[in-house]
Amino acid sequence: MKRISILIALLAFNVTLFSQEEEKEEKNNLQVFTPSKLLNKGQWDIKWFNGLYTQTKQTGPNNGDSQDIARQNFFTSTLEVFTGISDNNRINVGGIIEFRSNTFGGRQALSVFSLEDTNTDRKGISSIAPSIKIQPFENIGNFSIQSAIHIPLLESGDEQNPEGFLDQTAWSFQNRFFYDYTFASGKWQLFTELNTEYGFGDDKSFANNTFLVVPGAFISYFPTQEATVLAFVQHSERFGDFEQDNTALGFGGKYQLTDVLNLEVLYSNIVRGTNFQGLGETYSLGLRALF
Repeated sequence: MKRISILIALLAFNVTLFSQEEEKEEKNNLQVFTPSKLLNKGQWDIKWFNGLYTQTKQTGPNNGDSQDIARQNFFTSTLEVFTGISDNNRINVGGIIEFRSNTFGGRQALSVFSLEDTNTDRKGISSIAPSIKIQPFENIGNFSIQSAIHIPLLESGDEQNPEGFLDQTAWSFQNRFFYDYTFASGKWQLFTELNTEYGFGDDKSFANNTFLVVPGAFISYFPTQEATVLAFVQHSERFGDFEQDNTALGFGGKYQLTDVLNLEVLYSNIVRGTNFQGLGETYSLGLRALF
């Protein structure tokens, strides 16, 4: 009987180990490959992210008092492509390209998708950005830094185009710091980001000689292996030759469609701001392929 008891205990122990290993293997890209994690050598990450921001209110100069304005809509479609290039999986390189479509004068939010050419809309590819992403500390795999030079494709002075604003014409040097922490249960994950940008190169641009600092915190819950729901808060502070700030709250979710592809849906609302800051809402949809 003693031998049988020992055999049963060993079998139970092996089954437990196997179950834990199987559960670990079941973790998908949503949990493993957060923005903090770098790609393995030869791996590719392609993200197509689309955000529609619409506003009918903005703050006045130097204070938080809001005022009504004719609806303005700003659509940004961003394509990011990265790949791992180092044997130690600590260096990724890639590029970012941005397309924008903006409409003004009280037009409806979905007018940004119209093919009609009027004097109340602007559209086109606005910038490209070669990028590099590194894991600076070998023993902290959930911390990384992404650096990029955003090169405007617009001419100097284009921000004052009478048909409306498309994008800034200043160059931008951007550094994004990523860190995530998964709690012991494996069901909760905290992701933090600090985005910093320095604008330079075009004296006519509002962003020239300014610094932008955007901290953000995201809390995610994984009800299943295929899905996550999340809530977040972000603050944006620009200072230098032009000063402006805002705070946004939001929520959303992600779903693993296949082993390669996942879907992301987000909503955010700018709840406060200063110095002609828009007080609007953003609706975002993203697709990410990881292979």
